[in-house]
Amino acid sequence: MLRLPFSQVLPTILVMVIASAALAEEGGGATSGPITVKLRDGLKVATIEFNGKLFAEYLGAGFAKPIVYPVIGPGGVNMVRNWPMKKDVDNENPDHPHQKALWYTHGNVNGVDFWAEGAGKGKVVNASPLTVTAAGSGKTGKATVSVNNEWVNGEGKVLLTDQQVVTFHLLENDDRAIDYQITMLAGDADVKFGDTKEGSMGIRTHPALNLKGKGAAGKAVNSEGVEGITIWGKRAKWVDYWAPIDGKTVGVAIFDHPSNPRYPTHWHARDYGLIAANPFGIHDFEKKEKGAGDLTIKKGEKVTFKYRFLFHTGDAKEGKIAERFEAFAKEK
Repeated sequence: MLRLPFSQVLPTILVMVIASAALAEEGGGATSGPITVKLRDGLKVATIEFNGKLFAEYLGAGFAKPIVYPVIGPGGVNMVRNWPMKKDVDNENPDHPHQKALWYTHGNVNGVDFWAEGAGKGKVVNASPLTVTAAGSGKTGKATVSVNNEWVNGEGKVLLTDQQVVTFHLLENDDRAIDYQITMLAGDADVKFGDTKEGSMGIRTHPALNLKGKGAAGKAVNSEGVEGITIWGKRAKWVDYWAPIDGKTVGVAIFDHPSNPRYPTHWHARDYGLIAANPFGIHDFEKKEKGAGDLTIKKGEKVTFKYRFLFHTGDAKEGKIAERFEAFAKEK
C-alpha cells in the first residue's frame, strides 16, 4: 500500500497538527469563547457547537468519504438534506445516495469512480486522527479540523493521499461559513483527475432550496448574473441558492478561491439540490473533446483547492454575496 512519507506533509498542516496534538484524545476537543469542538469515535468525528448549540459535524469515518452532516444555518435551519443518514423526512427524495450533505471527491481518478458508491468504486479513507483548534470571543469565532485521508481503489490500493483543513466560522448576525482547503498529493506515480461532470466540491441542500420538485422554493444566481438552472456548466466565481424555510429566507453561497487551478470553476449545479464546483468536466460543460478537462498531478507533487460555503440570511442581494466574495478572494 502506497503511503506518503511524513516529510511531504505541508508545513502549515504540520504546525497545526503539532499545536493541536494535546487535544487528540477521545472525548477531548477545544473551546474558545462561543466555539466548542468535541472529538469522539476514535478521533474520527468532530462536533462543532456555537454558543452551546450544534452547528455541524465532520464525519471522518462511517461512509465512503468524509462528509459534514448536519449543517445548521442561521435561525436554526438545517441547510443540507438528511437522506440517507436520516430517512423519512418530508419532501426529501431517496435519490443519489452518494450525495451526502457536504463533501469533496471526484468521479474519475486514474479511471476509478470516487463520486458514486458501491462495488468496485473508490473510497476516501481516514488515515490520521482528527486534530482541532478553536478561536473565538464575543459573538464570533472559528473552529478548525485537520486530517489526512487515503484515496483507495476497489482492490485496496492507495492512489493518492489528501490533507483536509476544514474551518467552521461563526459570523456576525448568526451567519455561518465552512471553508475547505483540500491538498491532493501524488506518491510514487502520477495521478490524473479525469474529465467528468461527476465532481467535486459538493453539497446536497435542504429540499426547499431546490429549483423544482416537492417542497421546492429555491432561486439561484451566479457571479455573472446568470439565473436558475441555466447556471449549470457555466464558469463563475460563485453561485448562490436561497429560499424561505420555516418562515425565514436563508441561502448558501459557494465561493471558488482565485488561487484555485482553472479559476473561475465550472459548476455542476442542478435543480434538485446538488451544487458542486467542478474544474475538471470541460467535455460535459463545454462540449469539447473528451479528456479536455484532465488534470494530472505529477508523482511527488501536490495540488490545492480552496472553497467557502457561506450560509446566510436573505437572498443574494440582501446577503451581500458579491461583496463578501471579494473579501474572501483577498484572503491568503
